[in-house]
Amino acid sequence: MLHTLRNVGRFDLGGYALGEKIADLVDVDTPLWKAGMRYKADITGGSLKLSESRRIADLLLRRIDAEGWKDAIAKRNILQARTPTTARRLTQLIRGRLETMGPELWVLVRDGRGSVATHALLAAAVKHSPLLGDFMIMVVGEQYRRFGAALSNKMFDEYLDGCRERDPEMPHWTESTRARLRSSVFQMLAQAGYIDDTKNLNLKTVHVADEVLAYLKANREGYVLRCIRVSP
Repeated sequence: MLHTLRNVGRFDLGGYALGEKIADLVDVDTPLWKAGMRYKADITGGSLKLSESRRIADLLLRRIDAEGWKDAIAKRNILQARTPTTARRLTQLIRGRLETMGPELWVLVRDGRGSVATHALLAAAVKHSPLLGDFMIMVVGEQYRRFGAALSNKMFDEYLDGCRERDPEMPHWTESTRARLRSSVFQMLAQAGYIDDTKNLNLKTVHVADEVLAYLKANREGYVLRCIRVSP
């Protein structure tokens, strides 16, 4: 399994020919690719955070100024965080995710029900974190194609080991950071319906919300579409 995960060309990645490099799977005009380092630990801050994301999406849609953000996050504590530091960290994470997309998706997050808002958030999380997106294509998608029953902690650990060959600039993470990354990824997959829970990790069939697919197609988010459509 480890050898396969380290060789991207062995996969049929969403319609791409065998032998193509990981760079060919991504819109090279995105800031994430231009930044250099592909894999970062910026998803350890938590899962999809639906309720908190609805509030942040509302602030973005209302185009409030810096003072308005300070009032909402620090003074009124709309995220209901335990400490100001936690509030700032959550805001940075969620706002960073949402700002990879446009106002039409923010509306789906703020006003969408059930899977619409959840899948919109997953799309933003994938765009924000190639570590999550590549895992969905290279591991989750492969398990679906193989008719695999479940994911495993070992699969994620092997995937992380292979990430260094695709991104030599990736930091050397401690075991605790690797565990938090794994936990965050599995939580997001469970919330979006790809697995039953974070204990058993059994794969489920996912029908991505039509509104989210329409937004991604209209905005030519090909990489994100391939990631979230890995389920048959």
